Amino acid sequence: MTSTPDGRPVPPAYAGERVMLESWLDFHRATLALKCSGLEDDQLRLASAAPSSMTLLGLVQHMAEVERNWFQRVFAGQDAQAVFGESNLDGFALEDGRGLDEAVTVWQAEIVRGRELIAAASLDDSGRLSEQEAGHVGDGGVSLRWIMVHMIEEYARHNGHADLIRERIDGVSGA
Repeated sequence: MTSTPDGRPVPPAYAGERVMLESWLDFHRATLALKCSGLEDDQLRLASAAPSSMTLLGLVQHMAEVERNWFQRVFAGQDAQAVFGESNLDGFALEDGRGLDEAVTVWQAEIVRGRELIAAASLDDSGRLSEQEAGHVGDGGVSLRWIMVHMIEEYARHNGHADLIRERIDGVSGA
């Protein structure tokens, strides 16, 4: 596998569907990590795109929650509690004592757990949505394929946010 000059894995130009989906998801995970690298704690906590309160640290925490939701709750049907507590269901709220190292450790653990849960699954296997999620999707279930595409979309969207936040913090921009 080749990588970009900044070390992110480049998805293959030609591959089967599963490899392609997993590669793009890994690329976007690495992109979020890159957007947070080299910054001090106060910079990671800076909501620099007013009026939004979104921060880079909050994005990492949010994606830990998103990973848990789609792979553990939806796909595997597990009753997994909120990653950062019931008062922080989306993961965006920051705590004084939790910095990037802890948030990344939790996020990476959620990624590993998700990989374990889908390792032997077919892209056609499905998970069950909550009533609220089913109302948005229009069905009570979604395939692993759907979940993987959604995860790529979720990371890509938030990486765009991260790019704007990072550029505002220190001028660093780009994919």
